[in-house]
Amino acid sequence: MPPIRLTALALCLCAPFSAQSEEVGKIGVDWVGNDIIIEAIPDPEVAGVTCHIAYFDRSVIDRLSKGNWFEDPSNSSIACRQTGPIKIGDIDRSDGGEDVFRTSRSIILKSLRIKRIFDETNQTLIYLAHTAELSEGSAKMSMSTVPLYNADISD
Repeated sequence: MPPIRLTALALCLCAPFSAQSEEVGKIGVDWVGNDIIIEAIPDPEVAGVTCHIAYFDRSVIDRLSKGNWFEDPSNSSIACRQTGPIKIGDIDRSDGGEDVFRTSRSIILKSLRIKRIFDETNQTLIYLAHTAELSEGSAKMSMSTVPLYNADISD
């Protein structure tokens, strides 16, 4: 594959997927400039639900001293809450759910994802934050649920 095509592919893979996030907090954790970033991510198909995700962002100094320039850690934490009247749009209702958000955690191979699963029996939305890698999976994940009390869940 020509270098231009590889670059275009890498840019597409690194672009956010679906929902747009907004940085709402940034906490410095050490003197070398590593930070914990907190972002708000409204669910694009479920009005009234917002997820907040926190993840580690490595500094340039940390990258220089430890190598591994193009990758951030897989750790993340998620909390999703009702932030308005809930109205469910056209969501995937299968047990595999669907991606709500995806962003790159390395130059090509690793991405941080938020997946939504609808537990129809218990009238609950489940949001799972996890890291997906092409070469190997990660057991690091975080989960949050939103109960659907009096929500409009029509198709």
